[in-house]
Amino acid sequence: MPSTAAGLSTHPDPAVATGEAVGSVVERIGAGVDLAVVFVSGSTIAALDDVLDAVHQLLRPTIIIGCTAAGVLGGSEEVESGAGLSIWGGRLPDAMDVASLRPIEINATDMLLGLPSLSEDDAVLLLADPFTFPVDQLLAELEIAAPGVPVIGGLASAGRAPEHNRLFVGAPGQLAIRTAGAVGLVLPASLLQLTVSQGCRPIGEPWVVTKGAGNLITELAGKPALERLTSMIEELSPEERMLASQGLHCGFVARETRDDFNTGDFLIRGVLGADRSTGVVAVGATVEVGDVVQFQVRDAASATAELSRLLPDQADGAIVFTCNGRGSHLFEVPSHDAAMIAEVAGGGVAGMFCAGELGPVGAMNAMHGFTASVLWWR
Repeated sequence: MPSTAAGLSTHPDPAVATGEAVGSVVERIGAGVDLAVVFVSGSTIAALDDVLDAVHQLLRPTIIIGCTAAGVLGGSEEVESGAGLSIWGGRLPDAMDVASLRPIEINATDMLLGLPSLSEDDAVLLLADPFTFPVDQLLAELEIAAPGVPVIGGLASAGRAPEHNRLFVGAPGQLAIRTAGAVGLVLPASLLQLTVSQGCRPIGEPWVVTKGAGNLITELAGKPALERLTSMIEELSPEERMLASQGLHCGFVARETRDDFNTGDFLIRGVLGADRSTGVVAVGATVEVGDVVQFQVRDAASATAELSRLLPDQADGAIVFTCNGRGSHLFEVPSHDAAMIAEVAGGGVAGMFCAGELGPVGAMNAMHGFTASVLWWR
């Protein structure tokens, strides 16, 4: 019997939508799940309290976590806008105590005080408000306080201003719906596999940063950074030059124990601009001398190839955090990411479109853009 299930509804009536989505979960694995993950979009958000009460009554989860989003996905279908309700239900193995699922509520100040103690056996599912919570700061503090603990999740995307998003976590009947900060859940790492598909492919050659500071790369392998970049672009194929003109990215090597680097070995950040008079290139990350970087381009074919390469052989379910810049904005076919993931995880797939995605690259947790971060339940 499967241990996870998911349900998706786009019905404009929240009561009907909840019945449809919960019904799909109950039909597959029954009620009384250990964990319910709920994503809500469009007009359904106005009935969030009623939706969560109904999930409590019908699905009887021990813990609920979720947030509001610009769009949701379920099974092999993506709903990029409008009314949507996506519900994922999961059960722990019989030998595992539900107490291993530990809810988190975090404020923007004294962030580590909101976290339980973490060990190498843990992983963190994190949902945050993009306007009020400094995710990068939390990840930096976790790198010191809990090195090696992976973090995956996304930024709520329904609101376009502070206090317009909703985040929630806790036992049914005790849920505090927050409009700021972050919520999370500590999960047993042994049950999970995490993948981050950034959708880029490297071009040119990797270079060592020999001079730079802040977000400015001054020299690459002893030459002005812009000179290196310009020479590389001149040697690209016409197709690659076109992709570079539409948006160039810089990949920072996350695994420097090897001599060659491929797609998936980089933390991708945008190229923000360049100064012809100084030869400096500005990027969307802090630069240190000794960093190994390689420029990147992003297109649908690269994104498809990378996600395909990262799919596990099998999984019982998946929770997906995909960028709101993917979907129909990037791919020619509808429901691209959901369809590929559902081929592996079956009906137990749910997720949301995010304003930023969280996930590990190498041993480092990071916030991403244009990425599909996937929590696979094994």
